[in-house]
Amino acid sequence: MINSRYIAVDWGTSHLRAYLCQIQCDQQAQVGLQVVLQDQAAGPGVGKRNTDFAQTLQQAIAPWLAEFGNLPVLLAGQIGSSIGWHETAYLPCPIVPQQILGNGFKFSYAEMQLTILPGLCCRLASQQFDVMRGEELQILGFLQLNPQFRQGEHLLCLPGTHTKWVLLRDGVIEYFKTAMTGELYDLLSRHSVLIQQPCPPEQLDWTAFTQGSDFTLTADAGNLVHGLFSVRTRQLFGGENSVQACSYLSGMLIGSDVRAALHATDWQLNADSSVVVIGGYPLLDCFSRVLQAVGIEPTMADVTTCTLRGFATEFLFQQQPQQQHNPTCPDLA
Repeated sequence: MINSRYIAVDWGTSHLRAYLCQIQCDQQAQVGLQVVLQDQAAGPGVGKRNTDFAQTLQQAIAPWLAEFGNLPVLLAGQIGSSIGWHETAYLPCPIVPQQILGNGFKFSYAEMQLTILPGLCCRLASQQFDVMRGEELQILGFLQLNPQFRQGEHLLCLPGTHTKWVLLRDGVIEYFKTAMTGELYDLLSRHSVLIQQPCPPEQLDWTAFTQGSDFTLTADAGNLVHGLFSVRTRQLFGGENSVQACSYLSGMLIGSDVRAALHATDWQLNADSSVVVIGGYPLLDCFSRVLQAVGIEPTMADVTTCTLRGFATEFLFQQQPQQQHNPTCPDLA
C-alpha cells in the first residue's frame, strides 16, 4: 500500500480552497487510485486587494505543516495569472487535458516545494481570445473519473465567478467561452442599488429564482439590461425580501448565461446534446435547473471531487520518470 500526503490549493479570483490529501494505492492487488481528503482550509481569493500570497498560504496550511512537515504544495487557478503569485503559461487549444501535467512553474518558499499549474487559452471563430485557469484541472479530473466522456462531443459547463463553457470532442478541449455570471452577481448584489442586504448564496428561494431565469430565457434578445431594474421594483412594490431578490437576480443572470450558450454559433446545443455541469452547491443545482427548463438533461459532477482527482493526477505524474506520460500509481517508497 502506497500512502503519500500533499497539499492541493485551488486558488481562484474569489476564494482560496486548500486541501490536505493522501493518496492510497495498492499496485500488487491492482486496487485503483484513492484520494483521501483529510482536511480543508480557506482563505481570500486572488482578486482581493493587498493580498500577501505567501502569508495567506502559510496561514491556511500552517497546522498541516506543523504536523507533517513541508509537504509538496500544488496550486491551480488565478494564483498563476498576471494578478497572482507567479504567472504561468497559457497552453493553447486544441489540447488534451493531460498535457497540463508536468508543465507547472516550480519554486521554493520557506522550505516548501511549490508547483503552480498552467492555464489554457483559445481563439474563437470571432477571433476573440479566451483563457482559463483552474477549470482545466477540473476537466482532467472529471475525465479520469468518467473515461466514457473521452469519446464523442460534450459541452461542459463549469459555473463560478467566471463560468466556462467548454467544447470537448473525443477527449480534446477544442475551445471554450467565458461568462462573467458570478462576478456580475457579486457586483450587482453588493455594489448597486438593486440589493440593499446581500444574502448568503446557500439561501435560495427557488420560486423567485425560476421567475428570474424564466424572464431572461423568454424575454426579447438583449433584454437583460432593461430587466435588471425589476430586481429593485419587485422589492418596492411586490414585497420581496432580500433572499427572494437575490434569488431572482441569480436566476436572471444564470438564465441569460444559459440562453447565450443555447444560441452560440460555436456549437449546436439542443435537447439531444451531451451537457455536463461540474460544480458545487448551489451553482450545480442552479445551472442544472435552468438547463432542464430548456429541455436539456445534464450530467452533474461534483467540482471538489473532480478538482482533487486532477491534483492527484498531477502529483503522481511528478513522481514518475520524465519519459513516462501515462500517470499510474508509482512506487513512491
